[in-house]
Amino acid sequence: MQTPPLVKLGATTSTNDFLKELSQNPATENFTVVTAESQSAGRGQMGTTWMSEEGKNLMFSVLVKDFASDASQLFTLNVAVALAVCEVVEKHDIESVSIKWPNDIMSADKKIGGILIENSFKPNGEIVSVVGIGLNVNQQDFSALPKAASLHTVSGRTFNRDELREGIVERIIRNVHFIAEHADVLWKAYHEKLFKVGVPAAFERADGHRFMGMIKSVTRDGKLELQLEDDSRKLFNIKEIQLLY
Repeated sequence: MQTPPLVKLGATTSTNDFLKELSQNPATENFTVVTAESQSAGRGQMGTTWMSEEGKNLMFSVLVKDFASDASQLFTLNVAVALAVCEVVEKHDIESVSIKWPNDIMSADKKIGGILIENSFKPNGEIVSVVGIGLNVNQQDFSALPKAASLHTVSGRTFNRDELREGIVERIIRNVHFIAEHADVLWKAYHEKLFKVGVPAAFERADGHRFMGMIKSVTRDGKLELQLEDDSRKLFNIKEIQLLY
């Protein structure tokens, strides 16, 4: 497989923003990667800030073009990317790896990574996606983030960040090509990896109301299906609820 173009930055506001600007040029190759040692405005899901110690972790973005013909397929890219990260992390003997809906990467009950995908819809109907990935690798101090961890803190080992990034990008490319004919296989694997699937858990609505539910599945458009205490089932959008753990 041909190695995709790689842009290495010392510091930037956001690798996603840098790659979005780069992708304005139609000649920018599919699967171009932008990585940085530090970013001043890294973002997580729903506008949260992604904080990272300089030179210790992975912060990179991957350009994905021509994979989806319409918006209904977009969450399948989240599925493909999250599984790619999990596969590489597990290859390095990190235990109890799972995906916390919609796309946090967990080791046991600690967050070790996150994914933020931003999609652009072109006038010609083309959908261009910028896949941002943050993975805590060699950082040791999480005193300000008690629910976070790194590959180092959960294993006691130091990791080669370039090797991890290359492995993840390679699997993203493979999974994206896999989507066209084998999306069902990826979705099955995603559901098997879901954090807290099939067990009672606490959730909080955007208005602060808390309730108990059980994760049953994620729909193809990214909604979370919960079984509630009265045995009814309900779908929730990403911004409607969060899982408490």
